[in-house]
Amino acid sequence: MLHAQSLGAGFPDRPLRLIVPWPPGGSTDTIARIYQSRLAEVLGRQIVIDNRGGASGATGAIEASRAPADGSTWTFVYDTQSTNETVMRLPFRTMEAFVPVCHVASGPLAMVAHQSTPYRTFQDVVEAARRAPDTLNYATSGVGGLAHVSTTLLQQQGNFRIVHVPYRGGGPAVQDAVAGHVPLFMTNVVIVSQHIRAGVLRPLGVTTATESRHVPGTPTFAQQGFSGFEAPTWWAMLGRAGTPAALVRQMNEALVTVLQEPAVKNRIEEQGCDIVASTPEECGRFLQAEITKWGRVITENNIRADS
Repeated sequence: MLHAQSLGAGFPDRPLRLIVPWPPGGSTDTIARIYQSRLAEVLGRQIVIDNRGGASGATGAIEASRAPADGSTWTFVYDTQSTNETVMRLPFRTMEAFVPVCHVASGPLAMVAHQSTPYRTFQDVVEAARRAPDTLNYATSGVGGLAHVSTTLLQQQGNFRIVHVPYRGGGPAVQDAVAGHVPLFMTNVVIVSQHIRAGVLRPLGVTTATESRHVPGTPTFAQQGFSGFEAPTWWAMLGRAGTPAALVRQMNEALVTVLQEPAVKNRIEEQGCDIVASTPEECGRFLQAEITKWGRVITENNIRADS
């Protein structure tokens, strides 16, 4: 049994700041708010979420990279944390500016089409794009994120071209997708699951290696002719580099405890992802592998912040 008094020992005696580098309404914000109150209870410290959206998560990450390394500030990041440093010119490198705390969750990205479109399969999209290149738009939560980079890789493998429409986060993007202002949306499932269930958005493919229980009946892109294609999305907590190792370990233990509680675990997984709840070491190895893998794709395809 982990007690708040022991887990909270050593943290600054004031509310802890959790920077979420995305606007309210996106997946990162949604997941953070599910575990926030229980994590605060377990740590015995108030936790205040600070939404710092902009530049595909880079604005908030820059803010977090400048925070004091005393355990007062933590950041909850999305998959763009592994792609931004190759796509953009940032004043930090992730593995130098931050200390991994926990790989919280992972899940599929899905390409969805508005119900008013004629696209019933992803092959319909490919054929339409080949007939009229650069005329069909797709939205993502921002430039250089995994949704953007993985769709670029799909286009490369499938020899078709569609037009990227980046938004300032998943919240604004899903609003336009649901309204039908953009026909296609490549996104994590967390922010569109309810709209898929309602029939407003139609899933055409998922980026996991095998079909996902979160989008039942939807084939993977690998099953649709894109051999070997895999690009699961993810969420992780990081601390400022230099934060005392004991506090990193305490934060990890508290967060893992909360994530494994059925009330929290089920609420998060109902959104469309799977709890990972890793150790700091596992999180670090995973993050480095993602930076290397997608950095190569970004470089080979000349993806830049203005693309």
